[in-house]
Amino acid sequence: MSAIALRGVKPALKPDAEALTKVPPAPAYLSLHAKAEWKRIFPQLIARRIVTRADLAGVEAYCSAVGICRQIEADRTAAGGVIDKTAFGIWNRAAQTARQLASEYGLTPTSRARIGSAAPEDAEDDDPLSV
Repeated sequence: MSAIALRGVKPALKPDAEALTKVPPAPAYLSLHAKAEWKRIFPQLIARRIVTRADLAGVEAYCSAVGICRQIEADRTAAGGVIDKTAFGIWNRAAQTARQLASEYGLTPTSRARIGSAAPEDAEDDDPLSV
């Protein structure tokens, strides 16, 4: 298959031999919203065995982008629902970045399907329906 035919096709995510086994502490510089996202997603990332120490900067960026979106939404709500055009532009870019990074780490339905939830390889031994 030529390289042109592979455009847009992402490789399947697989468990990594160097995957983290416990949730690292959230970086101190993250906002409260970003830290909350870190705590929300990391158990899933650990369970799927796809995040290594080398991936932490990307996960931090994802959590920061989500934190920005949540802060802007909190500010909008506090202002009585008024939409600030500048803040909306920032929110839009942060949401797009968060979505792209979420896909990299199996945090979207499509990307989770690509990794098959990274079930342990011996899981089929216990599955009476496996062929």
